[in-house]
Amino acid sequence: MDTDLAEAPTRVNAPWLPIERTDGRTLSYDDFLARYMHGARPVVITGVAADWPAMRTWTPENFKKRFGSKPVAIGYDRDMPFDQFIDEVLASSADNPGPYMYRSFLHEVLPELLPDVMPQNKFAFPRRHSSPLMPEKWRRPDGYLKLLIGGVGSKFPVMHFDGENSHAGITQIYGDKEFVIFAPEDSPYLYPRKAFPNHSLVDDPVSQDRERFPLLAKATLYRTILKPGDMIFVPARWWHAARALSPSISVCTNMLDSSNWQGFVREVVADATRTSASEAKRLEDRLKMLDKVLTRLEKLQEQSPALARALVLPRVLAPLSAESAPDPSRRQLNIRIPTA
Repeated sequence: MDTDLAEAPTRVNAPWLPIERTDGRTLSYDDFLARYMHGARPVVITGVAADWPAMRTWTPENFKKRFGSKPVAIGYDRDMPFDQFIDEVLASSADNPGPYMYRSFLHEVLPELLPDVMPQNKFAFPRRHSSPLMPEKWRRPDGYLKLLIGGVGSKFPVMHFDGENSHAGITQIYGDKEFVIFAPEDSPYLYPRKAFPNHSLVDDPVSQDRERFPLLAKATLYRTILKPGDMIFVPARWWHAARALSPSISVCTNMLDSSNWQGFVREVVADATRTSASEAKRLEDRLKMLDKVLTRLEKLQEQSPALARALVLPRVLAPLSAESAPDPSRRQLNIRIPTA
């Protein structure tokens, strides 16, 4: 059972390893897929999204002026006027951290910001989420694009890995943010919560309470600092946490393709069993058939690109890159993300 976190009399500054970094201006998308996404290998990619208007205009002060007292979602059950939130971000400190925005999906709450993050970051392209063949619940050509804002010392509430076996790409736009990650094989040492096994009980993965969490000593910690124009790719089931080192603005997307499809199916089918076993079985059969269809369409484009272009439909039904997909900022999505 989860218990309240207690102050430890002493903490250990854990040893750590750097996360690999590579230059996005020289990394091809095919190499990214082969080496990192399909290799389940985290990486920081520098020099991305240089063409985004957001890189020039998104600042806390600009957001305060632009949105005033417009209500905005901060977490699962907390909304705030935007200007009040920004005031708390700017007043945030390591000793008294302010709120951290992690539940504002742009298509739902701030669609006017979408053109500012276009063209899509090619390394954060959602892939199968963008297919019109996906069941409506997971048809997200924007990759569940959401806004992350926090001030000094603020952080995502818990160390976690993303649900539905998702890969994640977080692109830093303003300020600096520290990221820490652990590999899936270290899960037994990270004290997963019983009710939410993708959430960790560990309160601070860097300054570790080894009295309360002694198994942490067996886990390998990786750390990095994201600066504007950096993106971190976090593969499925990699634990991660973030902490703002200055007023910070970033965006996050999820990615789904053949590399994490089987785990995606397992998770969503298991969740569907809460409704009924028969519904879960229908969903599993549908997703397995969809996998076969999308795999064939993807292979056709990879092996016979000229034929795929002539047929048109393979690119429409199974877009392989941001260049071959429609601009997701041009059409409002009517899907709302559950808040619990």
